[in-house]
Amino acid sequence: MQNTEKKIEVVSGWVMLPVLVAIELGIGYLLISTIVGQIDKGPPPLGTIGMIVLEGLLAILCFICFFGFFTLQPNVANVLILFGKYKGTVKSSGFWWANPLLTKHKVSLRAHNLNGNTIKVNDLRGNPIEIAVVVVWRVTDTAKAVFDVEDYDDYVAIQSESALRHLASAYPYDTTLDDELSLRGSMDDVSEKLEKELTERFDKAGVHVGEARISHLAYAPEIAGAMLQRQQAEAIVAARTRIVDGAVGMVEMALEQLSRKNIIQLDEERKASMVSNLLVVLCGDKAPQPVVNTGTLYS
Repeated sequence: MQNTEKKIEVVSGWVMLPVLVAIELGIGYLLISTIVGQIDKGPPPLGTIGMIVLEGLLAILCFICFFGFFTLQPNVANVLILFGKYKGTVKSSGFWWANPLLTKHKVSLRAHNLNGNTIKVNDLRGNPIEIAVVVVWRVTDTAKAVFDVEDYDDYVAIQSESALRHLASAYPYDTTLDDELSLRGSMDDVSEKLEKELTERFDKAGVHVGEARISHLAYAPEIAGAMLQRQQAEAIVAARTRIVDGAVGMVEMALEQLSRKNIIQLDEERKASMVSNLLVVLCGDKAPQPVVNTGTLYS
């Protein structure tokens, strides 16, 4: 069963302090006057003894009330518990007084930074990678933070690591596909997914996620060299694919315009030769060397 935060009204300490001081001084004066008045009258009667005991108890009770004062700084809350039952939360900063029998548990509402440790996980393709996360979080529901989890600091740290492992296994480290998200190439999208998952996990502890981002990302040392070569090869293949696609489009456009404007009529063999020459020029990784042909294709 989840708890829900509720506010409780407390009394200003600046109001209660002079009241309790005046009551304590008044009871002390009555007690001393009663005792002094009986010094020269012999043994006091039972009524006087009862009065002395009552005034002494009232003085002790008033003194105990002084333990009800507490102060709160900005962005700090006090969770009040009476004999194991949650009574409410005070979030207003200042000098306050509440029932001295209440147990007070202070909770910081300020923003916290979690700089996660670097962990080793496998990405979507099974490659071992090293990854770490930075999370900015703050407590928004003090009842959940205190009563629904054992230690909300440990809870945030453990759930952050668990969510990071789950996220890392759902995406590849890198990709050459345009419509595929990757840990390295889609940092903003991945961070948004991570923040959403952490929000769902932290809600049980009354914690709000301000920001979550990957702070470290690299291949594991044992495969870093091999994966670098693989990345280079994939990059070359992807670049060549784009070059060929563009070259084919340019050749197709050139043949279409030559035919449409009747600049020159080419048979199939001449078209094949022209396509071959254009592809060599457009797709070659070196500057082409011109060759002067003094004959014909058929001689």
